[in-house]
Amino acid sequence: MTGTPGEVHLEVRDQVAVLTLARPAKLNAVTPAMTDALTGYVAGLTENPEVRAVVLTGTGRAFSAGSDIAGLASYDSPWQFGQRPDYCDAIRALAKPVIAAVNGHALGGGLELALGCDIRLAAEGATFAAPEIKLGWIGGGGMSALLAHSIGPGNAALMLLTGESVDAATALRWGLVTEVLPGPDLLDRAVGLAATIASRAPLAAQTAKRTLRAAYEMPLGRAIDYERQLQTICFGTDDAAEGRAAFTERRPPVFRGR
Repeated sequence: MTGTPGEVHLEVRDQVAVLTLARPAKLNAVTPAMTDALTGYVAGLTENPEVRAVVLTGTGRAFSAGSDIAGLASYDSPWQFGQRPDYCDAIRALAKPVIAAVNGHALGGGLELALGCDIRLAAEGATFAAPEIKLGWIGGGGMSALLAHSIGPGNAALMLLTGESVDAATALRWGLVTEVLPGPDLLDRAVGLAATIASRAPLAAQTAKRTLRAAYEMPLGRAIDYERQLQTICFGTDDAAEGRAAFTERRPPVFRGR
């Protein structure tokens, strides 16, 4: 299954979808048309039972430089700008696990896109920045909250208040990314990791994603209670029964997402 509306490409193979931002001449800066394409793809991927994990990456020198600055003048007012469809919201809306394969610069909204993914891998030459303050505003796609949760308030403040970039080694040390790889190995590693996730029980993987979000959105007691409730629901699925049977019979489980 493939598709190419605008400058966002989709390829699905073996239960893994790869979404690629493909506007390399503009560092994959996101236009309204690209936002529409991402939103449409996300809706389809969420509903597609054959897709169990997603990889998001870019082409050329950048993962994404965020919103296309040249297009921001088209908004008639700050209110209209603030109410526009947001590509970061689209990625966070994906119910399935998402891996960011950060192949180059992840700047502004591009960093927010990566932060909206569940796992982040980076190429050795990747850089990360929240440069909006240099232009007189701040990020609005979850930048402050997601950065603080990922790298701690002090490191987040350093990025938000200076707008300066950090390299992949620093991002790894701070916990912004999980692995740093040579550029040629990045996508293969991301797709391989997604394939491993896709081999697990899909309902359990989606539930785990929900409980991870609950871990920082809810007070501790409520988050644990929520996790226990979802565990109970998962325990009653056909996949859980299959997992127990496969363990007893010493064979690989065959999960069907039900």
